Amino acid sequence: MKSITIEGQLRTESGKKATRQLRSQQMVPAVIYGGKSEVNFAAPAADFKNIVYTAEFLLADIKVDGNSYKCILKDLQFDKVTDSLAHVDFLELVEDKKVIASLPLKYVGTPAGVKAGGKLVTKMKSVKVKTLPKYLKEHIEVDINGLELNENLRVEDIVADNMEIMNSPRIPIASVTMTRQLKQEEAAATTTAPKAEAAPAAPAAKAPAAKK
Repeated sequence: MKSITIEGQLRTESGKKATRQLRSQQMVPAVIYGGKSEVNFAAPAADFKNIVYTAEFLLADIKVDGNSYKCILKDLQFDKVTDSLAHVDFLELVEDKKVIASLPLKYVGTPAGVKAGGKLVTKMKSVKVKTLPKYLKEHIEVDINGLELNENLRVEDIVADNMEIMNSPRIPIASVTMTRQLKQEEAAATTTAPKAEAAPAAPAAKAPAAKK
């Protein structure tokens, strides 16, 4: 899996005054939790850029005071006025402890419904999973080759070994819908279809002859 390295320094002071001083130095306060102890640190704002402003799922190798922590991003806070990064929360990965993470979905293949003239509509970009750290990966592949016109793929159709998907199973994640052109073509075909010819009328039955 891809990872980034963040070099931080321990925070010894807390409170608004200390936080303002850090931000004036282009530093962002952060915390690591989930391990043996909570680690409060700060690092240059530029170091967080690659993990904050991306749709990819990345690991963070955070080095603080001679120690290294393997983490995943859990929460972000932005300044309401400047929209700059204000605080970052990380979760430390512990080998035998399950974590909850949002993993991107990667749709693979060309749906049969698209080949028939439909349009693929993806409705979810990621799902929330619960798993051990060793099973985390950059994305979950979803095979969409068999998706027909006017059909849906749902959360329950995702194959994710060794993971528990936390989203509701019936939520649609992708579908193939009719394009406007296909609808027009179908309507035109219905309008111009030849009408069935009326069956010839049966000859009238003759009245029985009168007996003499």
